[in-house]
Amino acid sequence: MPDDVVLVTEPRAERGSRPAGRLRRAGRVPAVVYGRGGETLAVTVPARELNHILSHGANTLITLKLDGADQLALARQVQRHPTRGELIHVDFVRVSTDVAIAADVPVHLVGEAVGVRDGGLLEQTEFSLSVEAKPQDIPTQIEIDITELGIGDQLRVADLSLPAGVTTGVDPETLVVHVTAPRGAGLEGEEGVEGEEAAAEGAPAAEAAEGGEASEGGEE
Repeated sequence: MPDDVVLVTEPRAERGSRPAGRLRRAGRVPAVVYGRGGETLAVTVPARELNHILSHGANTLITLKLDGADQLALARQVQRHPTRGELIHVDFVRVSTDVAIAADVPVHLVGEAVGVRDGGLLEQTEFSLSVEAKPQDIPTQIEIDITELGIGDQLRVADLSLPAGVTTGVDPETLVVHVTAPRGAGLEGEEGVEGEEAAAEGAPAAEAAEGGEASEGGEE
C-alpha cells in the first residue's frame, strides 16, 4: 500500500437511518472523525476507495481531506452488513506520527510445519496481537514461520520477532501456535500395551491348564 493513502471527506449534516441509507445507495459511507482533542466531525467517504484501503489492513495510515485540511487517521469500529458485507459506518481516529498508539495486528502463519507432514495437528491459539507503536510503524500483519515446528514444538509471544519500533504488553509466555500429536495416538499405544499385558497374564494360566491335562492323561 502506498504511503500517500488519501480519502476526501464530505460533511454530513443529516443524521438517522434514512439519510444514512441514501448515502450508502449513493456509494458513500457515513463516518465520524474524532480524537487528539479535536471536535467530533460527521462526514462521509467513498465506499469503494475505503474498501480498497481496508483490504490492505485495518491499521493503514490514512490522510483525510477535511474541508481542505489534511488529518492523519486510522479507521476504527468498522461496521459491515452481517450478510452482504457492505460498509455501514466507520470511525476515524486522529493520530500523530510522533505519538505511539495501541493496535491489534493479525498473526499470519507462513509455511507448513514438519510436524504436520509427520501426522501432527497444528493449533493456532492467538490470531492477533496487541501492540504499541507509532502509526507509521504498525505492521499490517505479524508473520510467523512455522516450517521447523515438529510434533510437540510450540511458539510463544516471547519467540516472535516484532518489527523495529513495535512492542507488546502481552504476557511473553502466551502460547501462539503449537503442533500436537494426532488425537488417539496415545490411546492406541495404551491399548497395545494393555493387550500385551493381558496376553502375558493369560499365558501362565493356559500353560497350567495344558499341564493339568497332560497329568490326567499320564495317570490314566
